[in-house]
Amino acid sequence: MPAVSVQNVTKRFGDTVAVENISFEIPEGEFVVLLGPSGAGKSTLLRILNGLTQPTEGTVHINDNPVTGRRSDVGMVFQMHYLVETMSAYRNALTGALSRVSLVESLTTQYERSDKLAALEALDTVGLLDEARQRAGSMSGGQKQRVGIARALVQRPNLLLADEPVASLDPKAAEEVMGYMKTAAHERDLTTVASLHQVNLAREFGERYIGLRDGQVVFDGGRDDLTMDVVDHIYYDDEEAGMVEAMG
Repeated sequence: MPAVSVQNVTKRFGDTVAVENISFEIPEGEFVVLLGPSGAGKSTLLRILNGLTQPTEGTVHINDNPVTGRRSDVGMVFQMHYLVETMSAYRNALTGALSRVSLVESLTTQYERSDKLAALEALDTVGLLDEARQRAGSMSGGQKQRVGIARALVQRPNLLLADEPVASLDPKAAEEVMGYMKTAAHERDLTTVASLHQVNLAREFGERYIGLRDGQVVFDGGRDDLTMDVVDHIYYDDEEAGMVEAMG
């Protein structure tokens, strides 16, 4: 049984087709990178996987269960980390357990001991245990994104999604964040799907690559298959690819 099954998924917004007849399966524990130019459908596909957007046609299953709405067992890491800047890294990570407590309990931090330990463990996984008490607002962009990963891990997800998680970071911080995300995924055998613009990072951290262009899958393969010709095919049309090759 695959961890994720996407079958004949199409999403239309009015007359605009965001994704068209997409099908693929992901085995448990695989680290998949979505590649493609802006507007290719990567973010829409991720929103369909986490149940925030319903497909116009087709089906999505996670662990053989249909995705019909937002699920607490799907963790999400956003480009903008969406932390509460006045709270500590620990308190922010702990909010990943919100689905398991009441509003009053969350406001008074009456979380289960297991959730508190999970928050500390997640911060340790992303290299921030020593900064657990530090206010999020005083952290660097890379540190904030690592807190965002820790928060997602505290959800105890079966699937981790990341939408351009390092797009706003400098190259060094981006590599660190992706390294910690890959470590977290491997330690937990956690199925992960991350969209990236940076092909060099994709090559370094991905295990499988799904290339999207104009809402369709134009490539699905491993690192050895991700040649420069394939990258050109994902990001450029035939005329643009010819110009890029001539300039190179």
